[in-house]
Amino acid sequence: MNKPSMMSACNRAFWVFVAFASPASAQTVSQLIPHQVKLESVDYLGKRAVKITEDGQLANGEAYAIVKDAVFHNGAIDVELAGRPAAGAAGGARGFIGIAFRLQNGQFEYIYLRPTNGRADDQVRRNHSTQYSAYPDFSFAVSRQEAPEKYESYVDLEPGVWTRYRITVEGTKARLYVHGTSQPCLIVNDLKLGDSSGGAALWIGPGTEGYFTGLESKAAK
Repeated sequence: MNKPSMMSACNRAFWVFVAFASPASAQTVSQLIPHQVKLESVDYLGKRAVKITEDGQLANGEAYAIVKDAVFHNGAIDVELAGRPAAGAAGGARGFIGIAFRLQNGQFEYIYLRPTNGRADDQVRRNHSTQYSAYPDFSFAVSRQEAPEKYESYVDLEPGVWTRYRITVEGTKARLYVHGTSQPCLIVNDLKLGDSSGGAALWIGPGTEGYFTGLESKAAK
């Protein structure tokens, strides 16, 4: 097993413990599979990180980087991330950023943040700071139509700032924790793809410049 202390200084800052359904192993940019995104290893706000941007103009949900050989069922995924609207992004860009999980056959669940909403001078926008969706059939637009307010919530966020993000998944339930809190800021009790398993990925939304560091996963015992 490769531990962070055994890796080179270049690789140490961005690593993943894949404790999903396979032995733990260190991950670097080269061990991510880009899906319509560009990947760079960069220094950002004092940390070595992976920078992710869209490779062209894409529809919502199509931009992510898959962690090689990861198979996730139940457990927790922790990461530090920072998202902000990319240069030249459309006015609706929010710095959308998060984690996709249980990827299989072109489908996945994902929970993400809208960093520019966290301190917006508009309560409705603040209420939309976090979001659960399932690709491709359960987008934010569908969730707002079918169950307004059920799949999104408020949390204090700032665009482009390192943010501690944690999700826990058990069966058809998921919880989002932000800033290291002991209580979730978003609760999902009916994951749309059911009690499934699949890959994991670093996810960004339209018009986002995203940064990720220190990704770690722990399987449920």
